[in-house]
Amino acid sequence: QVQLVESGGGLVQPGGSLRLSCAASGSIFGFNAMGWYRQAPGKQRELVAAITRAGSTNYADPVKDRFTISRDNAKNTVYLQMNSLKPEDTAVYYCNVESRTFGGASGRGYWGRGTQVTVSS
Repeated sequence: QVQLVESGGGLVQPGGSLRLSCAASGSIFGFNAMGWYRQAPGKQRELVAAITRAGSTNYADPVKDRFTISRDNAKNTVYLQMNSLKPEDTAVYYCNVESRTFGGASGRGYWGRGTQVTVSS
């Protein structure tokens, strides 16, 4: 059974930084794409950033040049370094991963429970 453990959320002032982590376990062959989504009150969940197993990245326009996604395949962990945070970054941040099957194909997608990020003075 795949499990995701997220950490690193909290309250930060505008202009500050936070680093989110998501440790995944339970997939024998590891994970393919890993990413972060966020959902603000009254809004739909949206992609923040994603990274392939090979390290290719994709960012939503509002976070480009401020956020950096990275991963450690040996630890099955994905990170999101968030700098220059703005009040509009306030949301619940969710980790999302794709399990990897024998032969390297993507299996099911899984969601973490979410971690709250609040940017406020």
